[in-house]
Amino acid sequence: MPAPRTVLLTGAAGGLGTLMRGLLPAYGYELRLFDMNPIEGEPGAVTAELADTAALREAVRGVDAILHLAGISLEAPFEKILRANIEGTYNLYEAARAEGVRRVVFASSNHAVGFTPRPREGDPLIPVDTPRRPDTYYGLSKGFGEDLAQLYWDRYGIETVSVRIGSCFMEPTSVRMLSVWLSPGDGARLFHAALTAEDVGHTVVHGSSANTRLWWDLSTARALGYEPQDDSEQFAEKLVAEQGELDPDNPAHSCLGGPFTTDPPRRPH
Repeated sequence: MPAPRTVLLTGAAGGLGTLMRGLLPAYGYELRLFDMNPIEGEPGAVTAELADTAALREAVRGVDAILHLAGISLEAPFEKILRANIEGTYNLYEAARAEGVRRVVFASSNHAVGFTPRPREGDPLIPVDTPRRPDTYYGLSKGFGEDLAQLYWDRYGIETVSVRIGSCFMEPTSVRMLSVWLSPGDGARLFHAALTAEDVGHTVVHGSSANTRLWWDLSTARALGYEPQDDSEQFAEKLVAEQGELDPDNPAHSCLGGPFTTDPPRRPH
């Protein structure tokens, strides 16, 4: 499809949203920003929660596509996940349906399949159609979002690319992250591909760079036109020296979701 001109970026004040605010305009996008927290230096940003359906619908009105990054990105009590990630994503899709927006890129997560065993040497990469095995209420909410995207494609014709994001930071901070790291530059490339690819229906892709230690299959992302350019291996020597290689007998090292499967990091109350 032609590159959307105006894209609503939800979660624009968060870590990933901040990175994409800096990178996506180079692809020709005009970003409309939405977050529950004010964004310094962005007086035109919409400051509201996803529960504010009137503000959300106003934010959606007139955009060409939505990049939905908003929500809680760590574990939290189920009631908070329900409000922000499950009801919030439903509100987002309802606003898109009401305003005739036909393309959403949804930030799913590796934690939707976090209890999937990581591949060992010689094993095939984890396919994108691996059964969902959420490792947290957070991961459960991302599986819900993927199913919601499928429903809104089948029932209303709204196309979605659900991106199971690994870890998008400037640099990986753990040995596990060497396998699922998505560089910010590759993140922008992947989101751009997801916003512009033709006939995606509802497509689920794995979101990481072309890492030497890659655990999952990037073929559905590449089919969108994504061409990753980065590799975490440049950080491997330092991280392995500090932390050691992954221990196959350590439950926090044996699954895709890492420590989310044993002692998940939680959102501060």
